This record gives sequence, structure tokens and C-alpha cells, in this order.
Amino acid sequence: MCGIAGFVDFSGHSQESARARVTRMTRTLAHRGPDDEGYYVDEYVALGHRRLSIIDVAGGHQPMSAAGGAVRIVFNGEIYNFQALREQLASAGHRFGSQSDTEVLLHAYLEWGSGCVERLNGMFAFALWDARHRRLMLARDRVGKKPLYYLRQGSCIAFASELKALRAGDFCGDAIDPQALDCYFTFGYVPAPRTIHRGVRKLRAAHSLVASDAGERETRYWDLCFGETPAIGFDDAVEELGALLDDAVRCRLVGEVPLGAFLSGGIDSSLVVSSMTRTMNQTVVTNSIGFDDAGFDELETARATASTLATDHREQVVRPDAAAVLPRIAWFFDEPIADPGAIPTWHACEMARRSVTVALSGDGGDEAFAGYTFRYLPHVAEAKLRSIVPVALRTILFGFAGRFWPRSARLPRPLRLKTIFENLAESDAEAFYRDLAWLREDCRESVYSSDFVEVLKGFTPRETVQPYYAGNDARDALGRAQYADIHFFMTDDVLVKVDRMSMAHSLEVRSPLLDYRILEFAARLPSRLKMDARQGKLPLRALARRRLPGNLHGLSKRGFSMPVARWLRGALRPMAEDLLFSTRQPVLDALNDGHLRRLWLEHLAGRRDHSMFLWAAMMLVLWSESLRAGSMSVSQVPAGT
Repeated sequence: MCGIAGFVDFSGHSQESARARVTRMTRTLAHRGPDDEGYYVDEYVALGHRRLSIIDVAGGHQPMSAAGGAVRIVFNGEIYNFQALREQLASAGHRFGSQSDTEVLLHAYLEWGSGCVERLNGMFAFALWDARHRRLMLARDRVGKKPLYYLRQGSCIAFASELKALRAGDFCGDAIDPQALDCYFTFGYVPAPRTIHRGVRKLRAAHSLVASDAGERETRYWDLCFGETPAIGFDDAVEELGALLDDAVRCRLVGEVPLGAFLSGGIDSSLVVSSMTRTMNQTVVTNSIGFDDAGFDELETARATASTLATDHREQVVRPDAAAVLPRIAWFFDEPIADPGAIPTWHACEMARRSVTVALSGDGGDEAFAGYTFRYLPHVAEAKLRSIVPVALRTILFGFAGRFWPRSARLPRPLRLKTIFENLAESDAEAFYRDLAWLREDCRESVYSSDFVEVLKGFTPRETVQPYYAGNDARDALGRAQYADIHFFMTDDVLVKVDRMSMAHSLEVRSPLLDYRILEFAARLPSRLKMDARQGKLPLRALARRRLPGNLHGLSKRGFSMPVARWLRGALRPMAEDLLFSTRQPVLDALNDGHLRRLWLEHLAGRRDHSMFLWAAMMLVLWSESLRAGSMSVSQVPAGT
């Protein structure tokens, strides 16, 4: 895994100043590539690269060139089918001087042009300069595992793996995009193509962009299709899934460095490790962590799985010191993200890096095979009820019930019906948005300052979600929800969290269940083969019954749910009060200070659980403070940064 940075000035630039600038940019990414750095600068382009050496350690130095230096690339990621592509290109007359996947990508571009991305199976972000046509190509993998930011300023276009590199190159200041900030408070992250900084964009997943002096053109090269539901029996589907998973794991085992896997107590990572043991000719190294402050521990289950699969198993129990680690996390996130799951991900990556450089994970199983049943089951049930009850009656009946039903965390769970009633009064798309959003519309109107509301000019974050939910070919509510989650929540929250926390420790994470062939296979499956009235991930569970002996296949991963509400009332209270109230933080000017204090007091008293919004506000301040830090390693970022 690597970090890339650079820029093209189509009107020309001073090579000396360009080299100094791209060097500053690239060195902020040292954590992404501690093994090597490289640069190329001419009268138009400046390319920088930091390398984490995985494939062709000796011969994979970047930037890399082809066609006599007319085409140059900086590449971040792995192309898993590069060996097959290499054979195909060699048959067409291409000659190679290294064993790297980067060189294969260069020749794929020479053979197929910008359409080469359609042939790639991998996780990647790259920038390719074609001097013959004076154009820059940027591209990102199908689901956005690897990040890529860019901005255009007149005749210049700049790009980087992380925002901090663009800041180091003086391409963007600290100005915040108000719509992005609204999205952050609503979802806990900033969805593409927006970024927290005004004028800077994320290249969207499955997109390429070609820029020239005349402008730029962005193209989508892949999409998931949920509309096709071929006739297939469940047993045949499970058999096909097993073959796909084995091949997805096999092609992710290429490398010249120590390789292992994360192993939790759930079926996704256990199936990945099972496929590894079927494929590798050596013992698989597995890593598990437990938390003694999270209310449960899955180490025992992971240990039993490791014993059954005969892995070289390592484990660690962590008592998270959130106050110490959160400033570091905020710096490496580079953009405000309020997912508390960053804490266990941080510790898991820190532990794994001690024994391996590459770790396979079980990420993707929930998204591909409908594992988010806490949202999907009620969403599907509500959609069915909406299809039966006339719209006018729904609006009156459920709208009235939702308006007057009490909202309280003290109510027994079966009586917490306010959200369900409110959802039933709305459309499927609006209900999905409400379920995904942390910040409710009524709270949003009161917690924002009047000045911030005026700046938003009527914008609401639902505008960013509903095109994904409504703009796909899925035939039912489950398919539409999955499509939106894969392209929205997964790309801009889950995968960002994994990328930043792993790169903070210079660890490469590969996710076989996110192989595009598995995603396409799962999308084609009828919903009834993925989720029933009780649980999701039915094909994965069935495959686990075949491959995981004993009772291991029946266990469900609960995940590490950090006790955020309790932390804010206890160990994190001094830190939170200092960040939110002791000194007025300019980044919190968007919020109504009096209402924020009321939310805090309600939370402390236990009357309402406002933990996620308060956590988001706290992480926003930590991110703002992290902007003072420059390039540094994980050990150098101080706890108080």
C-alpha cells in the first residue's frame, strides 16, 4: 500500500519550486509508505510516491514510466489479476522489465487507454500522466477502498491520497464546506464527492477522471446490478459462493512480505481464514483482540476457530484509553469521521502489524449479503405495510401516532415505536434516510445556529442519499437499501475507517468478500436467498455450516460496540467538556451553543442518549486541532495534538 501526491500545471511551472512543493506533499504520507519514496518533475507535472513494498520489493520503485518516458504513473493499491493481465499483454507484444503490478497497469493503459480500469480486479487509486496528449488520468477502484482527493485551480489540477498532502502543498486552506459539515453532523462522515474543505473533491468509487488544459471529464466505469434475479437454488448459490470466495482469497495471497488475517468471533472472518487454510501451503497467522471495557469479549470464539483451523494464533486484550488515542485517530483520519469503531480498528491494526504486513479481513459480508438486519428487517417490513395501506391513510394514521408517541430511552424496547410510526408515514426512500441519519430533522433545526441554517440555503443531507436509494434497478426495498449502503455508508465510512487506521500503522488490509465478482453475485441473488424474517447473510451462514465444524458456524459476530454513552458520562467527561465548552471552538460556530449545552446536560442526567451527536462534535474539534500537525509517524503524533 502506498501514498500518492502531485499536480499538473498545463500552463507550465518552475521545476525547482514544483519539486519542493510535491516533496512537502508526499512526505505527509510517510505513514502510508515507510519503505521508499520517489519523484518525477518536468515542466508540466510533479508526481510523488511513498511506498509500502509488497509485490516486487526490489523492482517496484515509483513513479514508474513506459513508452520511453511518455507515460508515467503513481499507484496506490494492488491489482489482484495482474498476472493474468500480464500474460494477455505479453501476447499482444508488450515487454516488461519488472514483476510489479504497477508496470502491468502502465501497459494496460497503453493497450486499452482509459478503459483499462474496467479490466482491473483490485483496490487502487492512481494518477497517470500521458505526455503524448498532455492529459492526466485519475482513477479509483470499484468500491472505493483506496482514497483519492483532487481539486482544480485554473490551469492546475492537484491530487493526493489524503487531504493533509493538499494542505501541505498550499492547494487548499482550512475553509469548511457548510454542506459537507451538515452531512457530517447527520451521518458522522462526509460522503463523496464532497470533502470537509471547500473546493476539494473526492473522486467517487468506480470513477475515472481525465483532465486536460480544456477541462476534465469524469466517467463511471462500473455499477452493481440488483435487477437481475436468475433462477438459482440455494444450495447451488452456496456452492458458487464458496468457489468465488476461494478464488478471491487465492488472488489476495500474492506478496513478498509476511501475510496473515484478522480473526473475530464471526462467520465472515472465519470463512476467509478457512479459505486461506485451504489455499496456503503454510500455517496461517491470525490476530484477534478483545476489549475488557466493551461489555463482552469474543476472544474465546476466535480462539476456538483458530484451534479448529490450526492457525498460528495471536491475541491481545485491550483496555482502550480513548482520551489518549482519539487525537491520534483524528490526525490520521484527515477528515472528521465520528465512527467510534475506529478505536477497535486502530488497536486491531496496531496488533496485527507486529507480525504481518498484509492482513486479510472479513469486511464486506454484511453489505453484500444483507447483514445489517437491525435496519433491514424493519425497513422491509415497513415497505410491505406501506404497499398495503393507502398513502392518505398512512400519512394521517401513522403521522399522528409518530407525532405524539413519546421518545425516551427509558421506555421498554418493545414500546419504542416512535421512529417506526414516523417511518410508516413516509416513503421507502425517506424512511431509509431517517434510519441512516444520526441527526433527526427536528433536532437539526434546533441544534444549528441561525447563521449556519442561512448559509445552507435549504440544503439537506437527504439530497446525498436518496439518489442512491431511488436511482438503482433493485426490485424491492432490501435491494435498494443494500445498493445505497454499499455505495454510500460502506464507501465513505467503513472503508475510510479501515484504510486510515491500517495505514496509520503501515498495514495493508485486503478484503476478499469485497471482490467485485462476489458483490455482483450477491446483488443478483433474490432477496429471499439473502435474508429471511429472522436473519441475514444466509449463504454465508450455510457455507460456514459446511466449512466450520462444531457449533462455530452458528455464531454471529456482534462487533465491538464501544460504550460511548458511558464514556461521555465518565472517563471522557473532562475531555468532552473541555473540547465542547471550555474554549469556544470556531469549528462549532455552526451549532447553537445553548442547545448543545442542553443536549449535554440531558445526556449526563440519563434522560436522553445524545452520545453519537456529542461524539461527532467532539471528533470535529479534535480534527480541527489536528490541522496544526504536519507530517509524522504514528508514534510521533502526541496525545494532545
